[in-house]
Parts: sequence; C-alpha cells; structure tokens
Amino acid sequence: MLPDFRVRQRDYLLEITKALTQDLDLDRLLSRILSISIEMLSGNGGLIALRSEEGKWQIQVSQGLAPSFLHFLEPSLAEIPTQDSDSQSELPEIGRRLNELTEAASMGQLTSVGLTLMTRQKILGGIFIFRKYPGIFSNNDRALLASFADQAAIAVQNAQLYQQSLNETQRTKALLENAADGVLILNPDLTVSSANAAFSRMLAIHGSVNGKVQSEVIRWVKKPSSIELDEAIAGGWPLTPNATLYVEGDLVRFDIELPPLPVGITYAPLLSPGGTLQNIIATIRDISHFREADELKSTFISIVSHELKTPVALIKGYVGTLRRDDARWDLKVVDESLKVIEEEADHLGELIEDLLEASRLQASSMSLKKNELFFPEIIDRLVKRFQTQTLTHTFITSFVPDFPAVFADEKRIEQVVSNLLSNAIKYAPNGNITIDGYANNQNVIICIKDDGTGIACEDLPHVFDRFFRGPDQARKTKGTGLGLYLAKAIIDAHSGKIWVDSGTVKGARFCFSLPIQS
Repeated sequence: MLPDFRVRQRDYLLEITKALTQDLDLDRLLSRILSISIEMLSGNGGLIALRSEEGKWQIQVSQGLAPSFLHFLEPSLAEIPTQDSDSQSELPEIGRRLNELTEAASMGQLTSVGLTLMTRQKILGGIFIFRKYPGIFSNNDRALLASFADQAAIAVQNAQLYQQSLNETQRTKALLENAADGVLILNPDLTVSSANAAFSRMLAIHGSVNGKVQSEVIRWVKKPSSIELDEAIAGGWPLTPNATLYVEGDLVRFDIELPPLPVGITYAPLLSPGGTLQNIIATIRDISHFREADELKSTFISIVSHELKTPVALIKGYVGTLRRDDARWDLKVVDESLKVIEEEADHLGELIEDLLEASRLQASSMSLKKNELFFPEIIDRLVKRFQTQTLTHTFITSFVPDFPAVFADEKRIEQVVSNLLSNAIKYAPNGNITIDGYANNQNVIICIKDDGTGIACEDLPHVFDRFFRGPDQARKTKGTGLGLYLAKAIIDAHSGKIWVDSGTVKGARFCFSLPIQS
C-alpha cells in the first residue's frame, strides 16, 4: 500500500506542479498552493507568509484558521528581525515563533510544519501547515512539502515578476495618458504604434491612429525650416541612444474648422542593446503660448520704441533750437518751448511708470494702502484737473444721493479714473464726458462715457489685454495699450469688476464696481 500511496503522491505532485506554472495571478496562485499543501499533508489549516519589499513578513493567504488566531500571529511575524536576504536563518526563527504561538493559542491542540519558498538563494516566503490531531509531522511529510515548495517558489516568483511587469505597464500607460503633452510611439517603419489622449485632443482626432504612417498624422502647414524625421533617418539618424531630433512648425488639425496648431516635436530613439532601432518616442508640445509671448515681445518693442522715440525727438529738437548760438529767443518762445519739453518729459515719465507697473504686476501681486474714500470728491478734483487740458469737452457728473464711501487705495483708484478720463478725451475729439455714480447694498458703480466713435465689436473682448490697441486707435492716437490693462489689475486687486458697455448708441462707456465693505 505504501508504494502505491507514494506513486499517487508523485503523480499528484507532477500534475499540480504543471498546473501551477500556468497561473500568473498571485492571489489565486497562493490560494491554490496552500490548498494543495494542506491536502497533501492531511492538514486542517495553513497560511503562506511572504516577505514584503521592505523585508517584513506578512500573511498573504490563509485557510482553515480562525480570524482571532491570525490576528494573534500577525504582530509576531512583523516583529521578526530581517536577516540577510541570502540566508535561510529567518525561516527557522519564524517556525520557532509559530510553534510557540501555536502551542500557546491552541493549548497544545495544534501542531505545525513550515518550509521556505526560495529561489536562487533568495527567500520569497514560507508555507505553514497546521493539524488539529496529536502527532508530529513525519520526515516524509517534510520531504513532500519541500519538493512541492521548490516548484511553488518558482511559480510565486513568476507571478510576482508578471505582476511587477503588469504594474510597470499600467504605470507607463497612466503616465502617457495623463501627460499634458502629446505622445506618439512610432515603429521603425514610422507607423504609429500608439498615441496618448493628449495628442488626440491637440489635433482633434476622433478614433485610433494606430497603424497609420506618421506623415498621415503629422501634417505640416508648410515644410519646417529644420530637418524632418524621415530625412534625418535617411541620413543615418540616430547614431547614439541620446540623439534627439527637434522639429517646430504648425500642424494641420483633423477638424478643418480649427486653426493650425503651433507645436514643437522632440523625437527620441529607443535602441536595443545591440543598437537596433526599436521605437521612436515623439513628444508633441503646444507652443501657442510661446508664439504669443514672442508676438507680445515684438509688439512691446514696437510700441515702446515708437512711444519713446516721439517725446525724446521733441525734447531734443526744442532743446537744440533753444541752444542755437545764432539766434536770440524772446521769453514767450522760450516759455512755449519749455512747456512742450515739460509736457513731453511728463509723457515720457508716465510711459516709463506704466511699463514698470506692468512688469511689477507680472512679478508679484499688487500691494494696496486702503483708507476711506469718497468718490464724489475724487471725481470733482480730477474733473477740474482734466478740464484745464481741453476746451472741446464738457464734463457732466451725477451721483445718487447719499453716495456711500468705500475702503480702497486712493492713489490707485485715482489712477483708474484718470486713465478712463484721459481715454475719453483722447478718443472723442469733442462732446460731453459723463461720469455717473450708482450704489446698491454691496457695491458702488462708476461709469464714464464719451461721445466718440466707440469701440469696434471685434475689439471689445481684448480692450483690457496688455499692449492691445485697435487698428484705428493705433493709427490715430498715441498710446501703449497699458492703461486699461493696469486699470483692470487695480480693480481686480480691490475684488471689484471693470467692463466696457457695448450697448451704447454712440461713444464708449466704461464702468467699474467696488465693494462697499472690503
């Protein structure tokens, strides 16, 4: 009978070993290993403990054991000092601890046997089987478990490696899908292997582009000035693993109603250890903001050079005239010349201050010095000042009775009102300039209206943009396009709102509101 029993054990062992090597799900595999071990040794329960990445022993799966018993065992396993990973000295210590705990917890009613799960001198964990009936585990039991444990350890390691590979794949996929930049993975023949969601959004692609040739997806509005990918490959690219290629230009989107997209594409090769090209990773970055910054810089240089050049030229001209040795000027001519020089110097100073203020706003938030402010007094003072600058405009002010005071930075608010009044004079050659003041429970509202030509509808969304000036304004009047930008920044800093009223029949009407309590 004994030989027959051992033959059955051998056949059973071969069968389950073959089955184990086909399962790569770690949790399901551990449960199967434990069930087989308990059945082979006629046990009543068991557990498998594995070493974590930090080297701590943790129970991964158990069968036939009371939760209270497992709760009793877990802290003891976690407290076992970690030994050298190439040594088997840990398992005897775990076995000793388990025997002690088993003896104490079951009052001598349970016996246990444990063997290591080990591959290439690296301990993965251990299998522990418990019996409820008296008697110790025989040498044959231990040998049988040992022969099975060797195969089980290989299966566990395979499952762990598979799980690690799966985790890395999922992590890489998550990184690609959540990347802000578009990513294309190309095959050596330049067909698309995969593309992330950002790339599809950037080019308005619906559906998959896998299998398409790169040139069917990356379509330039006009040929880039730098060398393209196919040309670089034809010339021997890449020569080294770190040889990247950068191409910049405008891409045609799949939705033809959308404008072309300015992009910069970086191509990076992925080479095998033998130097064979396996894939090309293309990173596509939207450079619209960089283009806008370049355009803004060009606009800034153009405006500033023009606005600085005019007052400097006038100042230099009048000073040169006054300093002529061959002429004697009467006091009236000298006074008029000095007045022009003073006005242009003031204009120059205001221009420089606006530019500095715009730079400070970009660098940090605006600091405010708030105190109680009464608008009717401020408007009255500013109207008197501006009335001396024009003979063709009439200022009309109107405030609701009991107009409330607000808590604000007086200097900054005067800057806003002065800018709006100055614009009203500048863009309306003559007529009335009306200043109205309203109030409700939460806000005060100030509106300034002129009788000029107004603002073109297409310009309305941009009037508060930095350096923006409408085409007609740029041709007819001086300015940097910073006044309304600074006004909006000041009102925003006070938690208020500023807007242009497009519903007026004639002229432009700008309004801003400030909270009464701030």
